[in-house]
Amino acid sequence: MTVSSRAFATMLKSGPPVTRDVTVQCDVPVRAPDGTELLTDVYLARAREPLPAILLRTPYGRHAPYGTIARLFAERGYHALVQSTRGTFGSGGQIDYDREAADGRATADWIIKQPWSNGEIGGFGGSYLTFTQLALASTRPPQLKALALGVWGAERRALYYPGGAFSLDRLGWAFVIENQERPLAFVRTPLRARRALAPAFAHLPLLDADVVAVGHPVGYYREAVRHDQPGDPYWAPTDFRPALGDLGVPVTMIGGWYDMSLPSMLADYQALREGGQTARLRVGPWHHSSRDLFRYSFQDALEWFGAHLLGGPAPSWSCVRIEAMGGGGWRDLPQWPPAASTQRWHLQPHGALATPVPPAGEPARYTYDPADPTPAVGGTSSSAANAGPKDNRDLERRPDVLTYTSEPLRSPLEITGPVTTELFVSSSRPHTDFFARLCDVDPKGRSVNITDGLTRLTSASPQPRQIRIDLWPTAHQFRPGCRIRLQISSGAHPRYARNTGGGEPLATAATLHTARQAVHHDPAHPSAVLLPVVTPG
Repeated sequence: MTVSSRAFATMLKSGPPVTRDVTVQCDVPVRAPDGTELLTDVYLARAREPLPAILLRTPYGRHAPYGTIARLFAERGYHALVQSTRGTFGSGGQIDYDREAADGRATADWIIKQPWSNGEIGGFGGSYLTFTQLALASTRPPQLKALALGVWGAERRALYYPGGAFSLDRLGWAFVIENQERPLAFVRTPLRARRALAPAFAHLPLLDADVVAVGHPVGYYREAVRHDQPGDPYWAPTDFRPALGDLGVPVTMIGGWYDMSLPSMLADYQALREGGQTARLRVGPWHHSSRDLFRYSFQDALEWFGAHLLGGPAPSWSCVRIEAMGGGGWRDLPQWPPAASTQRWHLQPHGALATPVPPAGEPARYTYDPADPTPAVGGTSSSAANAGPKDNRDLERRPDVLTYTSEPLRSPLEITGPVTTELFVSSSRPHTDFFARLCDVDPKGRSVNITDGLTRLTSASPQPRQIRIDLWPTAHQFRPGCRIRLQISSGAHPRYARNTGGGEPLATAATLHTARQAVHHDPAHPSAVLLPVVTPG
């Protein structure tokens, strides 16, 4: 064991090692189909003994934390490999999403030709590492026997265009990738990020924002901005949803209620189960880089690989395990989503929220100015500093944010499952956005975000029309004395790129148009938030 692996093992609560006999081979070149060399570090447990191999393919480097994770796997009876994806940390070529499937398959085929391989592979990793594992799985490698995945979905476009609006988190990711190989990047990059990204997030046109952020054009960022339309064939090679129904590989998955990929991942789980695949799912109160999410992902992987690669005991739980926020605790469910009764909480005049249909009244109005965009406060950002639950009171004081609040609850109310809003809205601009957020307001007035979502419209009008906003699925318990609050606005910048309002192409739009918005709530326009109410287990 090393000092770092011992510290990681303690943090991850991964239990004692089964061996300290680990041999490390660094910078091993694995050749991709086009001849590109992909540098790989190999951690061999009991080097002469054929064992299953755990593969991690990452753009973030082969040392800590991923090298330490590989060592932990090796100390627990597997061989483990950490490979730098093309264009990163010494691997040849440039970052190319479309080549990840072929690169992963070439690596898997190389592994089983090694004398230390027993012919079986497990794939591990979250976020981009899950993308590389799904890419590999889409090639149907017979040696792939188990997957432990997290915080990513099989449809890459959904991550880039949630609700139809471009996620500027992708620009933040490009900043990290383009700076991560500089000296002391782990210290300098976070310190530089805010100073570099704030003007980049504000810059128009979006196509050039990469130059503002990192000083040069970034091809993979620009391609994503250029291909903004649904159905664009650009996205097809990295849409792995068609492979899920007959994947043939047991999968354990983990996500967070505040993770940016949660809706896609839950849809993937349902597709796997509907296809008769072996799959299980854990979701907790985490954002994309939460430490507890990382800890549980490793624990779940050890148990999953032990059962499916080492012939160990069956997993201790199956199907769905979730933690209900607000003190609801962990729950085991037979399926996702669970059975629930839908309660319609209607928007009322004067900012009230209640179950009866609203009486006659005037719509609520506000002005959205993209020159002063409504900010993102907490939620599903990939930025750890601005993700998860936050106090929303300052945000709710802005004139471009409407709030609708219930009376204090007399008894607990627990919701688990998809949350949607059905709003009747009108706008002075046909091209505009509407953002909805559900909050829990405690007896002292602190308003904490639970879930939210946005939809981008291309045919709004001055006449009321009904729209649907799918918020992130969630599990939360509202306690007695607390109140339910719904926010309505037209942005959450920079989580979502602002709608410029003119309908110009996303990549080149540079003129800002103010939108005058209205939310209608009367008997003919019963705007509501739909809550999936469950009986606590």
